Amino acid sequence: MLVPDGSAADNLPVFVFVTESVWASPDNASGRAYIDALVAAGFDKAAMQVTNDRSTVGNPAESLQFSIQWGGEECLVGQVGPATGTPVAVVVPALAEGGCLIGQTRTIDW
Repeated sequence: MLVPDGSAADNLPVFVFVTESVWASPDNASGRAYIDALVAAGFDKAAMQVTNDRSTVGNPAESLQFSIQWGGEECLVGQVGPATGTPVAVVVPALAEGGCLIGQTRTIDW
């Protein structure tokens, strides 16, 4: 269960559970599926980032990354995909310039 007043580490078990649940589903290659499931678990969509489902040439992404900036200082980051093997979920410091993921992310506009 989400711990709204807790740390990112306190909420890592929920993040892991959601990540593994989506990974085990038919939608496991859809970044939107991870975002939607995390929102359904109570996480703040406005604090999330996600990478593209497809490469720049239109192939399925070798890995997807998604994140939630937690309390401005920390991030819950997940990575899934054929290149990853089993899902990975960690807590890392937020980037100095804000956000959690380096590089191009997709707009979460749904």
